[in-house]
Amino acid sequence: MFGYYLQLAFQSLKRSRALTFLMILAIAVGIGASMTTLTVMHILARDPLPGRSGQIFYPLVDADPTHNDSKEPVDLMDYRSAVDLWAAHRADRQALIAEGDIRVVAPNADIPALKRHMLATTSDFFSMFDVPFQYGRGWSAEDDKNRTRVVVISDDLNNKLFDGSDSTGRTLRLHDSDMRIVGVLKPWRPSPLFYDVAGGRFAGGDTSDFYAKPQDVMIPFSTGQDINQGRFDPFTCWHVPDPNIRQQDSPCEWVRLWVQLDDASKVSAYRRFVADYAAQQMALGRFNHSGNTRMRNLMDWLDFNHVVPSDVRLETWLAIAFLVICLFNTVGLLLAKFLRRGGEIGVRRALGATRRAVFMQCLMEAATIGLLGGIGGWLLTLLGLWIVRRQPTAYADLVHLDLSMFLWTFAASIAATLLAGLLPAFRASRVAPALQLKTL
Repeated sequence: MFGYYLQLAFQSLKRSRALTFLMILAIAVGIGASMTTLTVMHILARDPLPGRSGQIFYPLVDADPTHNDSKEPVDLMDYRSAVDLWAAHRADRQALIAEGDIRVVAPNADIPALKRHMLATTSDFFSMFDVPFQYGRGWSAEDDKNRTRVVVISDDLNNKLFDGSDSTGRTLRLHDSDMRIVGVLKPWRPSPLFYDVAGGRFAGGDTSDFYAKPQDVMIPFSTGQDINQGRFDPFTCWHVPDPNIRQQDSPCEWVRLWVQLDDASKVSAYRRFVADYAAQQMALGRFNHSGNTRMRNLMDWLDFNHVVPSDVRLETWLAIAFLVICLFNTVGLLLAKFLRRGGEIGVRRALGATRRAVFMQCLMEAATIGLLGGIGGWLLTLLGLWIVRRQPTAYADLVHLDLSMFLWTFAASIAATLLAGLLPAFRASRVAPALQLKTL
């Protein structure tokens, strides 16, 4: 029966080609617009560490004396608090992170000095965040401890300075220090740049920096304090820092700490540890409040910072609303098409066709329109994503149609037209055969 219904559907579509074209176009445009924005939303909101994000946490304590326990702590920590928590080694893995610009020179390359963004971190960063290597490896915990002059560089920087060859063992000059390259990353493009997220709720909807490319230069956190002292980017300060003191002693928040906790008992224990640390610092007189601590897992932290840009959310809702309008138009067109064939349906009923058979035939016709509309919607989605990739946004290069969204395009198209076809098919199946035969 499926083949028979399909044959009847194609014959019916051929008889009214203009109406068929309008329905397919309405579905294609609605699906194309909605799937373009939904694909962008899917890419920007996806889990950057599938299967592991529930084990990655971002602890915070608040050293700002102008705050109280009722206020959310600042999104980064002061140097002493972050290093104290890291040095206790209470987590399965843990990584300190600080950022800043630095001058980069390849001594044997005929390229002028470059200004690049640098990440100072600790050895667990690479294993905790599944950072892929093309050549070499990250540094060790001993390198952290010994303040070793080593560096990991990005694939982009390696291509620019060393034509993409294996540059491990070669020298890179950062600021005024010679550093030995121990690793080169593979092309790595996390979406978003999850370990770098902060301040999203203050961004006024502009969270595009969360989709920037990873830093080109990565060095040990301790080494960074030696060669880039005072040049790390502060998030905020609770009063103007004295230019004559070290950045480590400044009244500023500029260090991140990420920890990996592999089971629920360790999560509870680490929460208590963070709370106890804040209470201890209050007892020592460094904090004037102790209850202002937080610890969110990775996905909760991304949600808290509203990583999906507000304009993307708005465009998604508008596109879905447009799809609904297209569906209402399709309902009207299908209703007109089916009821115009009342005489044909009446003859079929008189010859023994059941209401269910008529209903299924009409739904098959709607599904066929949905399939053809899905093909058109897929092509329009590809066009829409191509246009998005040419926009001046930080996430533009990330936008591609993956397999899951490709399948969703057709599933959504067929489901939408079946939904739109329910009322017209029901009305058509209720046609009174005797009344229709009298008019023939």
